[in-house]
Amino acid sequence: MNDAPSSLARAADAPDDDVWSILRMILWSAEYLGGKGVETGRLDAEHLLAHVLGMQRLQLYLQYERPLTPDELDAYRPLLKRRAAREPLQHIVGVQPFRELDLEVDGSVLVPRPETEVLVQAVLDWAKESGRPDLQALDVGTGSGAIALSLALEGPFARVLATDVDEGALRMARKNRASAGLDERVELRPGDLFQALGDDERFDVVVSNPPYIPEGEADGLQPEVREWEPRRALFGGTDGLDVFRGLVDGASRHVVPGGLLALEVGLGQAPAVVELIQITEKYDVPRVLRDYSGRERFVLAHGRR
Repeated sequence: MNDAPSSLARAADAPDDDVWSILRMILWSAEYLGGKGVETGRLDAEHLLAHVLGMQRLQLYLQYERPLTPDELDAYRPLLKRRAAREPLQHIVGVQPFRELDLEVDGSVLVPRPETEVLVQAVLDWAKESGRPDLQALDVGTGSGAIALSLALEGPFARVLATDVDEGALRMARKNRASAGLDERVELRPGDLFQALGDDERFDVVVSNPPYIPEGEADGLQPEVREWEPRRALFGGTDGLDVFRGLVDGASRHVVPGGLLALEVGLGQAPAVVELIQITEKYDVPRVLRDYSGRERFVLAHGRR
């Protein structure tokens, strides 16, 4: 197969009898990306082309036969080349949908995963069932702001505080906070774990999706993750549990009695995180929730009254 730049360059100058329609370009791009190891080649090609054309992906289906203009082909070519280099689709189009939000993302933050939406839903369910007035939530390691902003937008929270040790992540979270119109509802502070908090600050919910991939598993990750996402947001030490150790202990000093600690964990880590929680003797018996794939992915515990 010809490489993308030269083939698309010829497509841009194609005569009328060799028109590159939307469908033809999608099919060609899907095959090209597949040859580069991209498992979602057709879907990604559709997203990229829809981005270039300024339309929703499903709108492509209504005009598959429409020919692409030379300008459109010129705009599409470098994006396809970037995806073939295994740059994440979300970095290329600059956005990742998450629940009711469209979050801006780049290489400074972890791309929010669909699984984390389940963690948010678990917190929202608890908050609505608790009947507590003026709820306050803390999101530790907020990254793009996905969890904190979703809680403020959808939940009965009077206050949401989000922290992150990285200024690049906080910059992105500020952008997303402004786009969501939540500047007055969500506070952002710099600091590692609980360093940004006063000793007397307490929250009804402490939630976190911390780095939890064991460092030894780096080589087995997809290039989109290994080469493009920030290492500090991915890896949690030799066993993946380094951040959890400080997180579980520190949270016990900042969650109110009966309040909720909600954590996302890596595959196979739930038993170890449950043990870390139980060792503190500061929480009730934890429970484990599963993600969309049926895998144990979240650990919830309540501060002892």
